[in-house]
Amino acid sequence: MLILQATRDELLKPLQTVTGIVERRHTLPILSNVLIEAQAGQTKLLATDLEIQINTSGPATNAEDFRITTSAKKLQDILRALPESAIIKLDWADNRLTLTAGKSRFNLQTLPAEDFPTMNVAQEISARFDIPQDQLKLMLSQVQYAMAIQDIRYYLNGLLLQTEGNQLRLVSTDGHRLALASVSLENADLPKTEVIVPRKTILELFKQLGNPDAQISIELLSNQVRIISGDTVIVSKVVDGKFPDFTRVIPQDNNKIFLLNRTLLLGALERAAILANEKFRGVRLQVKPGLLSILCSNNEQEEAQEDLEIAYQGEALEVGFNITYLMDVLRNVQVEDFQLAFGNANQSTLFTIPGNPDFKYIVMPMRI
Repeated sequence: MLILQATRDELLKPLQTVTGIVERRHTLPILSNVLIEAQAGQTKLLATDLEIQINTSGPATNAEDFRITTSAKKLQDILRALPESAIIKLDWADNRLTLTAGKSRFNLQTLPAEDFPTMNVAQEISARFDIPQDQLKLMLSQVQYAMAIQDIRYYLNGLLLQTEGNQLRLVSTDGHRLALASVSLENADLPKTEVIVPRKTILELFKQLGNPDAQISIELLSNQVRIISGDTVIVSKVVDGKFPDFTRVIPQDNNKIFLLNRTLLLGALERAAILANEKFRGVRLQVKPGLLSILCSNNEQEEAQEDLEIAYQGEALEVGFNITYLMDVLRNVQVEDFQLAFGNANQSTLFTIPGNPDFKYIVMPMRI
């Protein structure tokens, strides 16, 4: 039975939308598959790992209603390898899916659609808001790099999403640095709610935000978050844990303050990092009137020093950091200048954007 005929991109684009969350090897083999179903001529594709689920619309079909599952990655790899102009035909018979395109022919195994597990989506919505995709993508780019990776403190392996009134805040921390971005939402009056969205969901959402002019809707459910963008719906479990009180770590009285060009500082750090200790990645910053010195050394007694002129006339200070934490914020937050506010050698340093109170980056010092 011919179940679908479409151009390569008509099928590949929705497939790519859902397959980013699929693991090639899974304890439950069917979770490596994508569910393809048609109702009333409308094709839908769905993938899940039971923690996050994505479904979207595919090309229209004239076939009878059907539901099949087949390997998501194999189907995607085949479509990618075919010419852009290819016309794809999918036939389904005897539990085999046959894909033909010109003189190419592929037979894929299927598994019963009735065995495909899907997430139960909560019905009660505690908060809902709309935000332009480009605004959300900017906020995510400013904070997502500071999320923890497989930390035993599981509540750090994600992003805090907090709403209150017309404010949306995104906060991430790995215990050594913290990034915060906030925005005022139009026509919003939201209850104070907060959820921790898992790292995998955040990274997948960031990849999905490709239409800067479109709106995206976010719904906070009882133990899930639902993200709606056009025909695509992402449902994700949230992390069950208490996020640290981020307001307590924001320095309030750092008085050694100066501005620095982001590109100049990043370039100096990247050059100095070549001779940083590969294990500890330490860098020393020496702040003096009119001068910032960046110093790195390693076990081979090699040293690097970069000097930058700064408009600063306060007390001298030397403080150590993990150089990667400094370069991360400079690479991900695309602004011309940063304001750096230091306290003493044992206090966290605050990065902010001049004239923009909606972004803060706090990095703890490191003994070198």
